[in-house]
Amino acid sequence: MIGRACDVAGLGVILGIWAHPDDEAYLSGGLMAMARDSGSRVVCVTATCGELGTGDPVEWPPHRLAAARARELARCLEILGVGEHHWLGYRDGQCAQVSRSDAVARLCDVIERVRPDTVLTFGPDGITGHPDHQAVSAWTTAAFGRAASPGARLLYATFAERRAPRWSALNESLGIFPPGYPITTPAHLLAVDLVLDAETAARKVRALAAQETQTGQLIAAMGVDCFTAWVGDESFAEPRPTAVRIE
Repeated sequence: MIGRACDVAGLGVILGIWAHPDDEAYLSGGLMAMARDSGSRVVCVTATCGELGTGDPVEWPPHRLAAARARELARCLEILGVGEHHWLGYRDGQCAQVSRSDAVARLCDVIERVRPDTVLTFGPDGITGHPDHQAVSAWTTAAFGRAASPGARLLYATFAERRAPRWSALNESLGIFPPGYPITTPAHLLAVDLVLDAETAARKVRALAAQETQTGQLIAAMGVDCFTAWVGDESFAEPRPTAVRIE
């Protein structure tokens, strides 16, 4: 299992494929920063601009929020040291309605150009159960099965079981996860289980804070110290053998 910063370099070229701006930082910001610091290539793909990601659509109509989130993501990735990013340009909240063959073909093209050693994405549960997350997981899994190089690894972001006792009450109070989520993974099934060092955790928080439309109120409400601890772990599991299939 990879559990130390010095092990992250062994992941080689990393390709992260996500649904909305901030998914990449919440689920893999520390890992990406450590990989870049070790000299590894990291490429990020985002399916949508997250233009519906607000509780105040009057203040933040979709076109305005999309532009803001694009700027925020650029700054976030700059903080993490990631200079390669691709948009798929799909509509927020509509990934499940996208032509699966189109999305898979586009991701196959990215995989064939990047030749990643490790692909990161959501598991089939989508972490929060969001349909966009689940659709991106399905696209990525299919594209990986079709286009990845022999020996490449597909890793699904997950919530480590050991985190539940500390964070379940807070997660419930925040209302981020619907009933039954997050689905936790026991330690023996984790391929990557990182507890971020203080410097990397602080850098990850700076990257997330750059996505102010999404994180500003949350960080203010939780306090920086609590928020830093809350995002200070990153875990990934390999798919079960039946989850990767060639289509």
